[in-house]
Amino acid sequence: MLNQSFLSDVREIEGIACIPWDKYRKKTIFVTGGTGLIGTTLIYGVDYANNVRDLEIKIIALVRDLEKAKERFQYLLKKDMVQFVVGNVENIPEIEDPIDFIVHGASQTASKEFINHAVETIRTSVFGTTQVLDLAKKKGAKLVYLSSMEVYGFPEKGHKLIESEIGALSPLDLRNSYPLGKIMSESLCCAYAKEYGVDTKIIRLAQTIGAGISEKDKRVFAYFSECVRDGKNIVLKTRGEAERCYLHANDAVSAILVCLVKGAAGHAYNAADEETYCSIAEMAQKIASANGIKVEYDLQDEKANGFPKTVYLKLDTNALKELGWQPNGRTQYLQ
Repeated sequence: MLNQSFLSDVREIEGIACIPWDKYRKKTIFVTGGTGLIGTTLIYGVDYANNVRDLEIKIIALVRDLEKAKERFQYLLKKDMVQFVVGNVENIPEIEDPIDFIVHGASQTASKEFINHAVETIRTSVFGTTQVLDLAKKKGAKLVYLSSMEVYGFPEKGHKLIESEIGALSPLDLRNSYPLGKIMSESLCCAYAKEYGVDTKIIRLAQTIGAGISEKDKRVFAYFSECVRDGKNIVLKTRGEAERCYLHANDAVSAILVCLVKGAAGHAYNAADEETYCSIAEMAQKIASANGIKVEYDLQDEKANGFPKTVYLKLDTNALKELGWQPNGRTQYLQ
């Protein structure tokens, strides 16, 4: 269930200066992964901007479960501007409406599922992205594909990553079904841009946080939020040595809306709040200290639990900033 903190957060999107709202006036945006954190934040943010700015932006959201979608979006102000289509990215129903922009965010996100359902993780990523790209080709739509910083593999500690780099990942490690699927999907985006002239862009997102996180989300920052909410100590099952950047969901939405209209076809852009770069252990300690709880350790076998290996993912965001984007400083959870 969405809370008032989330509804308050998303209203800030309308006022983010870098978003070129006029480019979206009376346009239609097709969204996959609409009930996820970023999709939900995007839809509510556009809905509020529609209400304030009278933009008449229509959203078509592809959802697996219509009842879940109706519950998640019960607080929309302009319900007539949001249409739900039931299906999945591997089998997109026929859509007769014109589509101007596509935000492709449907993806498996749970680490353990990358191992337990590696086939499905790859199929959703690669075959699903092919279907979405075919839709963009048919409709003449501009598309942003939401990729991941995990495509960078295992760079050296302290190295700042730019978009021309890519990591070496073993296909024999089942957990790599996720980043390898992302890499193949990025390649598809570039191929469609070059061969068919489809205006595709790629955003490599840092781990994204926000008040709209599902209660079923098992990622570490969601667990930290749960500990704060319930007043219980944080228990780390690894040493928490992995280091990465984070991004607030509002900033992810502004990055998407900037990149869709200003990004270069076939190019990738890192999206992160560089000021948040830290280790998981450091993040846990900051959150615990700020909320009167403690950090404990219960070290477990990382591979058996589907935990990613220790990574150092320090993203350079200059390419996206050159398009006019700036993070809005909403990652206060880590400050």
